[in-house]
Amino acid sequence: MALSNIIQANKSNVMKQAFQISKYQPYFLKNFLKISQIYRLSDQQIFDINVVARVLPFRTNNYVVNELIDWDHFEDDPIFILNFPQKGMLKPEHYDTIAALLKSGADEGEISTAANRIRAELDPHPAGQLTKNRPSFNGELLKGVQHKYRETMLFFPSQGQTCHAFCTFCFRWPQFVGIADYKFATSEIEPVIRYLQENDSITDILFTGGDPLFMKTKVLAGYIDALLEADLPNLRTIRIGSKALAYWPYRFLNDDDSDALMDLFEKIVASGKHLAIMAHFNHPRELQTDAVKKASARIRATGAQIRTQSPVMNHINNDPDAWARMWQKQVEMGMIPYYMFIARNTGAQHYLSIPIEEAWNIFRKAYQQVSGLARTVRGPVMSCMPGKVQVLGVDEVLGEKVFVLRTIQNRNPNNVMRPFFAKYDEEAVWYTDLTPAFGEEKFFVENF
Repeated sequence: MALSNIIQANKSNVMKQAFQISKYQPYFLKNFLKISQIYRLSDQQIFDINVVARVLPFRTNNYVVNELIDWDHFEDDPIFILNFPQKGMLKPEHYDTIAALLKSGADEGEISTAANRIRAELDPHPAGQLTKNRPSFNGELLKGVQHKYRETMLFFPSQGQTCHAFCTFCFRWPQFVGIADYKFATSEIEPVIRYLQENDSITDILFTGGDPLFMKTKVLAGYIDALLEADLPNLRTIRIGSKALAYWPYRFLNDDDSDALMDLFEKIVASGKHLAIMAHFNHPRELQTDAVKKASARIRATGAQIRTQSPVMNHINNDPDAWARMWQKQVEMGMIPYYMFIARNTGAQHYLSIPIEEAWNIFRKAYQQVSGLARTVRGPVMSCMPGKVQVLGVDEVLGEKVFVLRTIQNRNPNNVMRPFFAKYDEEAVWYTDLTPAFGEEKFFVENF
């Protein structure tokens, strides 16, 4: 839809009428604004979103729009910023390039070419995802799989490489922009099973994406049944990474295959495998609707556990009180707080990132407010090239101010949980901004 048509739809309220559909039917808003509240945005705001959405993927749905966003204060609303591209999410030179093309009436091919050039500059696959995380099997790269840590394999089913709504911080944004070389995906489970049989150190498989729970249950069940029927003694845990609880809880309640999904969860648990739903909640408001409360209770009734994680991000949740409320509410709902991450070095990191020290202070102050049951959470953590690097604090050692760090996960298991030190840098926002303390040439955690 052209920008002029969007503006006309705004004026005629066509989009407002189009949005009056059953809330139990996902209604995706692809590429441009098509929401009932569109009249609240200025023409410039619509244009800004249009510009950014040409580079970074944009999709949301009526549950997010109608039940989570505070439209009376939408410009500063964390859920709005989580879903709707903001001008600052592109660097000024990138924004200006796309804006000029749109204003000049450039054709779609020219705009797409410029957008792809910009995407290539945004580190679309950080932390060695293309070069270090892809295993080989029988002399060939195994498609749709990553294997970074000894015990855990990531599996990207091709039918699950989209989401009910896209987070603007998502480090997997390259999965959604239509560039084949950027995408991890496969529809073949048999090679994965053979790899698991040959690598008996793998105990956990993580279905990821995208969102595997975007798939119809019968498709997901096809993959799961094959794993269970293979009778892999080393495979003890099946994880499913999903934002559905926060963005489309009706997936577990009223979708036409919700009951079948709960049956599948029960089947996994009955097989003796541990089932962990790795849920993404970025703000306490995502936990407040009746739908998410009912959905989480229904999941837990199957015997599955729900573990929660989120990055800490500027404009969205860089507030220790918000984190404390979120962790406490999750515990009350039977969930297990798992990770506070630091926004990865890809996409709109410059807009969402905060200094490492600030992230540590937010974690510490939030941690102080909750009981031991919520202190299962680890953080703040950077998922970077060596592994999951946790910031333990800022201190002075041997007369030098340093960051105290350790890896919770590492490509080399011998490096796990060993403390190491980086020179203090108040402006550092990511692992690659850090340099070793005490004259060391490199961090030992990079030996793998």
